[in-house]
Amino acid sequence: MATVKNKNKESQWFGYKRVQPDEKSRLVENVFDSVASRYDLMNDLMSGGIHRLWKNKFVSMLRPSASKHLLDVAGGTGDIAFRYRERAGEKAKITVCDINKEMLKVGQDRAIDRGYLKGFEWVEGNAESLPFPDNSYHLYTISFGLRNVPKIDDALEEAFRVLKPGGQFFCLEFSQVKNPTFRKIYDEYSFRIIPKIGDLVAKDRDSYQYLVESIRQFPKQDELAARMKKAGFEQVRYVNLSGGIAAIHTGTKL
Repeated sequence: MATVKNKNKESQWFGYKRVQPDEKSRLVENVFDSVASRYDLMNDLMSGGIHRLWKNKFVSMLRPSASKHLLDVAGGTGDIAFRYRERAGEKAKITVCDINKEMLKVGQDRAIDRGYLKGFEWVEGNAESLPFPDNSYHLYTISFGLRNVPKIDDALEEAFRVLKPGGQFFCLEFSQVKNPTFRKIYDEYSFRIIPKIGDLVAKDRDSYQYLVESIRQFPKQDELAARMKKAGFEQVRYVNLSGGIAAIHTGTKL
């Protein structure tokens, strides 16, 4: 198991560029202002479309139920929230929290398009300092968002704080490919192809370059598990997806 050397070490990196933590927050917000309307396209480019299957598996692991209040953090566009609503039914209680207004606007518009007028709360908030009371939620989810949080350890501690005793934490995130040969192929695709496609399709090479680099700066599977334990979580586990391109991390507040 990896050890945690220093807290929130990612806060000084924006991709491969060294920055101040406050500057990283602003730069990340600019990225998602830019890609908010093309969020599905972004993830399709990053994962070859497989993110949709990963998200379905992720939500199935939540065991959706109208009796479980879900907090979905960094989930402004509603990808996880809508999948949860489909499975939990019309009485589901879902709070979507995102630091980015543009992402939240996309999600709210999509909710209206789906006829989801009740059961959703849309909140602008920071994962590092959530605007919710202690012991409030049965489930906390964050999908492809944790690597963009400057202070990851603070976000993990906040997740632990707002969960009820017995509540569960679920994180879906890009991770480290295990097989060296496959990793080389994946890196070649990521660094050479994704930014070019982002430039051609979304007219935004820089944002896609950052997203590729941010994956490599994110903690590896065992390190993130160790940091979850340090935040207070127990029964910490992870499941690799597609050979480690992504992983689902889970933990329980006991």
